[in-house]
Amino acid sequence: MASIQLKDRLQQAETWILANPNPPQSWPWTWLYKTGRTAYALVRDITAGNLTLHAMSLVYTTLLSIVPLLALSFSVLKALGVHERMEPFLFQFFEPMGPQGVQIAEQILGFVDNMKVGVLGSVGLALLVYTVISLVQKIERSFNMIWRVPDMRSMAQRFSNYLSVIMIGPLLMVSAIGISATIFSSSLVQALMAVEPLGSAVLFATRFTPFMLVVGAFTFVYVFIPNTRVKFRYALIGGLVAGVSWQFAGMLFASFVAGSAKYAAIYSSFAIGIILLIWLYLNWIILLLGSSIAFYLQNPGAVAKRRQVRLSPELQENTGLALMWLVAKPFSEGRPAPQQEEIEQKLRVPGEVTRGVSDKLIRARLLELAGRNGDCLVPGQSLDRITIGGVLEAIRHDEDRVVDRLPYLVPRRLLARAPEDESVSFAELLRQEEEGGKSS
Repeated sequence: MASIQLKDRLQQAETWILANPNPPQSWPWTWLYKTGRTAYALVRDITAGNLTLHAMSLVYTTLLSIVPLLALSFSVLKALGVHERMEPFLFQFFEPMGPQGVQIAEQILGFVDNMKVGVLGSVGLALLVYTVISLVQKIERSFNMIWRVPDMRSMAQRFSNYLSVIMIGPLLMVSAIGISATIFSSSLVQALMAVEPLGSAVLFATRFTPFMLVVGAFTFVYVFIPNTRVKFRYALIGGLVAGVSWQFAGMLFASFVAGSAKYAAIYSSFAIGIILLIWLYLNWIILLLGSSIAFYLQNPGAVAKRRQVRLSPELQENTGLALMWLVAKPFSEGRPAPQQEEIEQKLRVPGEVTRGVSDKLIRARLLELAGRNGDCLVPGQSLDRITIGGVLEAIRHDEDRVVDRLPYLVPRRLLARAPEDESVSFAELLRQEEEGGKSS
């Protein structure tokens, strides 16, 4: 009995999260509603295995690309003589692994120092650049999967964008470190530190700076990597959650490593490799989860019971009619044309559904793209000529003509049916076919 009641309550909570026609409009219920929907989607994605699969793939690619990536990034910093400032971040990344992490960081830095980018030759340099770009390309593919983006950047964009970030990104990090160090060591800040409670606040800010740099790095990745427009505020929320999760994961992993003596006894010298794989996997999972949070906050309509929504005629037809109404109403009232993203948020339907329906209506000349950026929708014809039946016919239309392949053994009346034929039973159809066969 208790299990049945628990199941009913879980079903009610799921219905409230996924199929609520009147979501809350006042705080804190709006915050609780958005948080619940986002958490539901994250748990669904993790249990489905999409995020874990991409994280495991990125772990393998990282092992192959980490030394070339650091060598290419440090080459610019070495030319400026400031590469030592980035080394603490590498040690901080491997710090949760304990003494073994320090050993791995020192070995990686040794490999980077031994790799002279200037003497590799044209073929070696090309392979180095390709290895690094392949890593960032796989990261973009994972982020595009999260953001439902079907297309990757062009090859020219990959080389220009990826290399610019790889070369300039570390320089910006060093600049941020230098600026913060200069500010905190200035005479004005030193004078403020002598006054309480300003001194405690400045001391707290100095300890908080590395965390903010990590959050800034996460936010930058969430804005730049996906091949779509990501709003900064949602990327910042995702970066903040990922930064906090990374700090907690580091502390928990450090305690795990401290008590993993039995793993060292079992795996011997392989233990450090296994610990490294687990730590890299946790980092990629945290990075992908932060991007997922940004996506679901920016696209609340994407939260559904399944990641890939089962398309049904009812969903497509009602979405098409609602979309046509939201375009026709402001047009008839002389108001500005609505953006497609704005309509999607009002409909609270996954973006792949609304985009598919709007594309069909655009190809049927019932809608047109407008606006400076071509992201607004206006009627493609006079509203007097656009009918409900015309919208439904455009949505139902088989543009690829796959329906023509259906065998002629099926009665034509069944396929090319009139509205009045929908009440005809299959028993009556079979009798008509039998009578037609006898008469012939």
